[in-house]
Amino acid sequence: MVGAGRSELVKAVLGLDRITGGEVRVHGSTVRITSPRQALHEYGIGYVTENRKEEGVFLEQPIVRNITVTVWKRLARALGFVSAREERNVAQDLVDRLGIRVSGLGQNAGELSGGNQQKVSLAKWLAADTKLLVIDEPTVGVDVRTKRAFHELIWDLARDGLPILLISSDLAEMVTLADRIVVMTDHRIRGEVDNDRDYDRMSGRVIRLIHDRDAVRS
Repeated sequence: MVGAGRSELVKAVLGLDRITGGEVRVHGSTVRITSPRQALHEYGIGYVTENRKEEGVFLEQPIVRNITVTVWKRLARALGFVSAREERNVAQDLVDRLGIRVSGLGQNAGELSGGNQQKVSLAKWLAADTKLLVIDEPTVGVDVRTKRAFHELIWDLARDGLPILLISSDLAEMVTLADRIVVMTDHRIRGEVDNDRDYDRMSGRVIRLIHDRDAVRS
């Protein structure tokens, strides 16, 4: 449910919020992540935020810059200059791959629809070849057709072997996409269930976990 602490948990793991207890492990080793930049460059973790307009994209910057911002260091040549041609090649490849509707790579991200802005936010992490992708509320505020397209995109990424941690308050979306569902309320994990993609059965199990006070574990 909204307010359960899901986004706060992920932000704490990525160094955006303070951790008050517990530890973060990557491949079994305890780590201390202090920023999304460190999460990306040291551990290959990308984060598609739910707040795309304020945190996901630079609205007043062109699409090419939004997509390649995570790989400027890789594209940089002598004296730190980034090749504009290489930037365009990387951006165009992802625009084509994700089906982002643009008038050109120089178009500002703020001129795009909400669904296409969300795809741009996703594209910058794919450009960086992330090893784990966290996607927070991917389809809030988009129309039904765009929502279906985004679901298919997430499926394709998972089929290609990219691990995805999906945060969603849309139970139908969870049942459609997730292999395993972890339920949180009041900033604590209530339990988890394997998803058999039967909506009626899964929704009943999730609701029972939400209200089962004896199932709480920190």
